[in-house]
Amino acid sequence: MTKPALIHVEKLYKHFKILKHHRGALGALRNLVTRKYNLVRAVDGISFDIQPGELVGYIGPNGAGKSTTIKMLTGLLVPSGGEIRVNGRVPWQERRAHVARIGVVFGQRTTLWWDLPVIESLALLQYIYRIPAARFRQNMAEFRQMLDLDPFLDTPVRSLSLGQRMRADICAALIHNPPLLFLDEPTIGLDVVARDRIRQFIRHINRERNTTVILTTHDLSDVEKLCRRVMIIDHGQLLFDGQLDTLRNRFGGQRELIVDLAMEYERVDVEGAQVVERDGLRVTYRFARGEVTASELIGRLSARYRILDLQVREPEIEDTVRRIYQERLLEPGQNARRADPA
Repeated sequence: MTKPALIHVEKLYKHFKILKHHRGALGALRNLVTRKYNLVRAVDGISFDIQPGELVGYIGPNGAGKSTTIKMLTGLLVPSGGEIRVNGRVPWQERRAHVARIGVVFGQRTTLWWDLPVIESLALLQYIYRIPAARFRQNMAEFRQMLDLDPFLDTPVRSLSLGQRMRADICAALIHNPPLLFLDEPTIGLDVVARDRIRQFIRHINRERNTTVILTTHDLSDVEKLCRRVMIIDHGQLLFDGQLDTLRNRFGGQRELIVDLAMEYERVDVEGAQVVERDGLRVTYRFARGEVTASELIGRLSARYRILDLQVREPEIEDTVRRIYQERLLEPGQNARRADPA
């Protein structure tokens, strides 16, 4: 029996009317009199379901419709058309009950009180969400350790570094045990250590608490390290919805096979691959996905050369997504169905 979706979106639209501006004095008069508008289709008929416990990457270029979608899912915006249900509720119609069951982190804005120490902001959230004292203490103990909060719990939010503020915001978003967490650019501007700590925490709450996570980001390494499922949106339309591996297999382009040979050979060519680099006994081959498999290529090389070690290198997810946009491998207007339904 299929579990009911935690998030159900059906033919969702959000359109904005932007006033046309005419330059010059006469144009200003025409602006006052005619009031003509351009229609911007920020989200244009997308549909998807997200099941409890999923960790989904929602990606696309600037202006694609990511943030508009998240704002409708969280109840900040009312759609122009279509259907949304989150936790069985319509977000903007049942806003108070809805926000009690979600957590939200916007990378550029804090939800904490600017002039209060972090611990006092969290204590206020305990009161607002009516969190039992035992659960609050348990959550705080876990989050303090995993997010390393102790060094700045007594520091006013305005004095925190970006990495510290982001960790405090994630703690605040989860302090009331919501089953659903929205993360909008959670690692933007952070150093390598801070990014890794936040990624580890996101992975932990998804696996250990079964928290459903929707992640929007421009840092595709976040998606690569955290998400099995990815949705790509562009021009307000959903282009791809499926497993990250499926995206790679369909659009990943060429792969590389790096081989360490046991001895020197005059020629190291092999059918089905191109030698792109040779450094001593190490040879890098490039081969097209779909034309030959890695195992076939390894078999051909093993039959011809003595091999000490080898590894297959996949193209970076960023290169794959860039290729989709540049080569228009997925055309806007062809709304994606789930590429590999569970």
